[in-house]
Amino acid sequence: MEFIAKNTADLDQICEKLIEQFHHKVILFYGEMGNGKTTLIKQLCKKLGVTEPTSSPTFSIVNEYKTNDNKTIYHFDFYRIKNETEVLDFGYEEYLYSNNFCFIEWPEKIPNMLPEDVVKVYITLDKDNHRVIKVN
Repeated sequence: MEFIAKNTADLDQICEKLIEQFHHKVILFYGEMGNGKTTLIKQLCKKLGVTEPTSSPTFSIVNEYKTNDNKTIYHFDFYRIKNETEVLDFGYEEYLYSNNFCFIEWPEKIPNMLPEDVVKVYITLDKDNHRVIKVN
């Protein structure tokens, strides 16, 4: 499935359709720096009922959000991870197998620690600088 986001206003409708494709709770987001991974995750959180402010967990590695029906969403950013041992040290597996949504940016930094049952979201830019969002 593929979507084109010409601007951030397009994300509202795209996120509704993306959520329908989330048959697993672990969602991996692939894309170059600045392609919009965090922006897309913020909109997904909003659509899932998060009312508190969301932000990139670049320095904290993981942020936890509560939805309006008291469900938990975990947002990971592994950009600054140097090796997979760092991830084990903060109890990553407990989050991963919590049956809560886990949105993971930079999953390519921890390839040996990813479960098989995931949804992969790829964000690239087309020639017009629009976001191309593909779900696998």
